[in-house]
Amino acid sequence: MSRFLPRALMAPAVVTLFLWMIVPLVMTIYFSTIHYNLMQPGEHGFAGLENFHYFMTDPDFWPSVNHTLQLFASVIAITVVLGVGLALLVNEPFPGQGLVRVLLISPFFVMPTVNALLWKHMMMNPIYGVLAHVWTFFGLTPIDWMTDFPMLSVIIMLSWQWLPFACLIFITSLQSLDREQMEAARMDGATALHQFWYLVLPHLGRAIAVVVMIEMIFLMSVFAEIYTTTSGGPGNESTNLAFLIYKQALMNFDVGVASAGALFAVVLANIAAVFLIRMVGKNLD
Repeated sequence: MSRFLPRALMAPAVVTLFLWMIVPLVMTIYFSTIHYNLMQPGEHGFAGLENFHYFMTDPDFWPSVNHTLQLFASVIAITVVLGVGLALLVNEPFPGQGLVRVLLISPFFVMPTVNALLWKHMMMNPIYGVLAHVWTFFGLTPIDWMTDFPMLSVIIMLSWQWLPFACLIFITSLQSLDREQMEAARMDGATALHQFWYLVLPHLGRAIAVVVMIEMIFLMSVFAEIYTTTSGGPGNESTNLAFLIYKQALMNFDVGVASAGALFAVVLANIAAVFLIRMVGKNLD
């Protein structure tokens, strides 16, 4: 009875969460095995693996996979490196430290669509953007970021949004760093570089692993920034897997092929999750 009551109380929540996950997954698997085009509502014949073959032989498929990997690898590298640097700077006491921390963290609370519009119009517009004025001030020709460097533009705006999150985690981790150990190393003649490499960086190992795992989970499904700024273009220069699935579902009206692409994305995400969980597990030992 002592075991039954807690399990009975937890059962509604567990069943709800299970149905919340399993019903969409089952429907996606079902749609991926049939011909389901919204322009042909009466034809729902069995397709087998045809949808998967069509999706993976699409000329945009491998570029979108490459862009997806390039996107989260670049953003994670930028946010981790700059996040550690900013955390070390902000961690030292100085006047106005609290205000600086609040301002540093605030970009993380900006909605993805607002973030994309801000960078597209306020910062990167080739006519009236801030960067265009900077280029003009130095006598250079302003860059049309969304046309000439679409993938780099998306990486910059995502890095700006996720950098505060990484910085916050690293600042929190640095609060538990043993100050006496750092002082002892300093008295023994250790340089600042040695202190960082042998004391600070190992201490931040767990925090870095957590940041990498959480960012990779969210960056695998980036959509709003690409849709709002470049719409996957020019051509397919900034199309990732999430946007390719959107194009198949809502631009080509092919629900079957889009469902097959969604399952491929799920498999890719789970493969990445396995490596991430192992990496985080080693840092938490």
